Amino acid sequence: MASTFPNPLYSQHVLQHAYRDAQRYLFEPMLASHEAHALMLAGCGIISRENAAAILDAVGQIRAAGVDAFAYQPGVEDLFFRIESQIIEIAGSDYGGNLQLARSRNDLGHALARIALREEILTVYADLLGLRAAVLDQARRHLRTLMPGYTHTQPAQPVTFAHYLAGVLTFLAKDQARLAAAYANMNESPLGAAAFTGTGFPIDRERVADLLGFDGVVVSTHHAIGGGDYLTDLAFALQSLAIGLGRMTHDLLVRATKEANALHIDDGFIQISSIMPQKRNPVVLEHLRARLSRAAGYAQTVTLQCHNIPYGDTQDIEDEILPPLTQALDASRESVELYTTFFETLELNEEHLRQEAGAGFTTATELADALVREAGLPFRTAHHIVSGMVQDAVKAGVKSDELTLKMLQDSARRVLGGPVDFDAEQFARALDPEHFVAVRRVLGGVAPDATASVLDGQAAGLAKDQAWLTSARQRLDDADQRRNAEATQFLNSENL
Repeated sequence: MASTFPNPLYSQHVLQHAYRDAQRYLFEPMLASHEAHALMLAGCGIISRENAAAILDAVGQIRAAGVDAFAYQPGVEDLFFRIESQIIEIAGSDYGGNLQLARSRNDLGHALARIALREEILTVYADLLGLRAAVLDQARRHLRTLMPGYTHTQPAQPVTFAHYLAGVLTFLAKDQARLAAAYANMNESPLGAAAFTGTGFPIDRERVADLLGFDGVVVSTHHAIGGGDYLTDLAFALQSLAIGLGRMTHDLLVRATKEANALHIDDGFIQISSIMPQKRNPVVLEHLRARLSRAAGYAQTVTLQCHNIPYGDTQDIEDEILPPLTQALDASRESVELYTTFFETLELNEEHLRQEAGAGFTTATELADALVREAGLPFRTAHHIVSGMVQDAVKAGVKSDELTLKMLQDSARRVLGGPVDFDAEQFARALDPEHFVAVRRVLGGVAPDATASVLDGQAAGLAKDQAWLTSARQRLDDADQRRNAEATQFLNSENL
């Protein structure tokens, strides 16, 4: 004998989870969509004005009652049916039963997800603007803060902390652009696609889109239902952000070691050991590393759920995909918020970093360059001479700040057969980390003025992105106000 729907385990593991997600994310988008749809149906002459007014009044009563008034009920498949049944109860079956004319749960479900997720995108977008501002402030304070720069995890050349952060700001700005692009794809209306073939009723898809703040419609009714790119675009953007921040986290954890002694992390982010009282454990960075991995993992789950499924209506890109995507958003937002305060409170051990900037023969490149510029040698010959000098120093246990002109000339004699035309003043200047930084004034270079120019560009981009956010939010607010005003006016005119 067949059992009745729903099976208790299906209810427990599927329906109840989806219902809670819908309560959290989809309640208000659903009510707004019902309002827009009713206004459009009446405007197109598909239902009477009296019918639309009855639906709008019912929606208003449901909104006033609040989402908590609509708890999960066994036997009710989802929040949509729960709300629809309430509308029918309030408005009557003749009027409330027309709400789903020219519409399906398919196009409505995708619309609700887009409405909810676009708000989440704007929240993360705003948080990322805050992080960029905090990093920019740090960078401007450290235009002349020398430190070792690393390649292959080894000391390579002197840099400034500002130059490093200019790179961080660059990838954050690109991630900001990815979020904006994801928003643009998200903010297209699938409504009017119905099940996936459209409808025979003379609806106005653009009208509904405008009332809900969408920038346009997904013209293909098949793609409106079958496409998951609006989900994967957001997942890709979050994954990129997590990867970039994760790589930076690795750097900061290394710089926070006692041996590196580069950073002084605020005490609010430090925990001591339960047994070793001297410990200053940079736990915030460890949690960030793990949380960013979580964000990347959830985002990857989204892309995998969209992979190798039919190009059409499927649960893989409906109820099942909302949890990992919102979890990716939550983990991303938490990480960005933590990092913002981290950078706002971060201090550097500047003198120690300055002393270390030239250690490990990091200015050797400039010495070779100086031999080219000032002694007229071919670069490969100059490189060979400097490399020989460094090898001699390493064998003799001579440190970077103990190099002498004689050591350079000894290497030159082996390579050239005689000394190079280079004096002690030139030698000392070429090995000075501050000089190394100062002469690299090429576009985007490490010199303070070159880095400042990059930061100015980043500041201008930040202001532009802030303006975009203000405009996007204003458009949504305007749509809400316009829809509310039209609904109110409609109700008032029907009650006269």
